[in-house]
Amino acid sequence: MNKNFKCSFFEFSEEDVIDAMKSMDGFIDITTSTFREIYELAYQHAIKRMLGTMPVKNIMSKPVYCVDSDFTIFKTAEFLAEHNISGAPVTDKEGKVIGVVSEKDFLRKMGFDAEPSFMGVISRCLNTSGCMVSGLKTITLQDILSSPAVIVTQEISVSEVSSVFMEKSINRLPVCDKNGFPLGIVTRSDLINAICLQG
Repeated sequence: MNKNFKCSFFEFSEEDVIDAMKSMDGFIDITTSTFREIYELAYQHAIKRMLGTMPVKNIMSKPVYCVDSDFTIFKTAEFLAEHNISGAPVTDKEGKVIGVVSEKDFLRKMGFDAEPSFMGVISRCLNTSGCMVSGLKTITLQDILSSPAVIVTQEISVSEVSSVFMEKSINRLPVCDKNGFPLGIVTRSDLINAICLQG
């Protein structure tokens, strides 16, 4: 999947509807507003149907970058920064997913309840004596990772993934085989791109 894909929803005009109706053979006994309403509803139903049957393996990102469970906090932060990702599955020595670590976990350990903006972090750091990050040096990856991991199989539908994101309030889902080994990862961005690509 192209990570640089930009979704641009558009509204078609009355002229577009009239031109579409003119291009159809025969006489259409329908107003432009009714035509437009039918089209929009049909479009929404088509998107819902396609996403309800499309397996997540069609939109997941791979390969998936995983953090080893024995990584230090420093190495974990360095790994996420190096790959320009905000979170990753955590795997045990066998390579099975045991949890997920993300920026949210780091921020929570720094005392942020919600996800602040970058400037929100800067503002708080400037108003706090000592560096808020220095407290992270004494903890391990096991202290901050979210575990057990919420994982899905590659056969689950895109619409089901959307429900899991909403229900669990998470931003990424490792896609694993039946033994828990990672095959890919699906993020909210992947989901948005999938919806946009259907249009």
